[in-house]
Amino acid sequence: MDPSADSLAATVSDMERNAQRLGRALVVVVDDRVAQGEHEDTIGPLVTELLEEAGFIVDGSVAVAGETVEIRNALNTAVIGGVDMVITVGGTGVSPRDVTPDATSGVLDRPVPGIAEALRASGLAAGAVDAGVSRGLVGVSGSTLVVNLAGSRAAIRDGMATLTPLVTHVIEQLSGIDGI
Repeated sequence: MDPSADSLAATVSDMERNAQRLGRALVVVVDDRVAQGEHEDTIGPLVTELLEEAGFIVDGSVAVAGETVEIRNALNTAVIGGVDMVITVGGTGVSPRDVTPDATSGVLDRPVPGIAEALRASGLAAGAVDAGVSRGLVGVSGSTLVVNLAGSRAAIRDGMATLTPLVTHVIEQLSGIDGI
């Protein structure tokens, strides 16, 4: 076998290991109109695509109305289902219907404020105003990382770029892969 074939095999093996290491994810889109079937969900597929590019296996995308109980139920279902990460999109602002952080706080065992702060700072720097003023939370529920992202496409793209390298570390810690 030539050296380039060995290198390619090692790279493929590393990619497979990284995909396994990142694990399973679920997307929760918080949008009244999408949940009621009035609008097509274009956000769930975007987040799914970005998660898959990062090496996650995405169990699915669900849309819920901006109601605390519905959001909390979706998060609890994800945690009980054993996903490694659940990402909510939308409902993180300051309007009366933006209750995603409030619902999330009731599910978290431990907050991870540094990641939420990084998402806000990078979003604002990238011009995603909704990310910069987001009240979104990040934390751990059981062994699942829960992340709230603002709902604009710019906030999602920037948020996923910021989140991906951080999540790898957190999920390794939660799963015990890092040997701690």
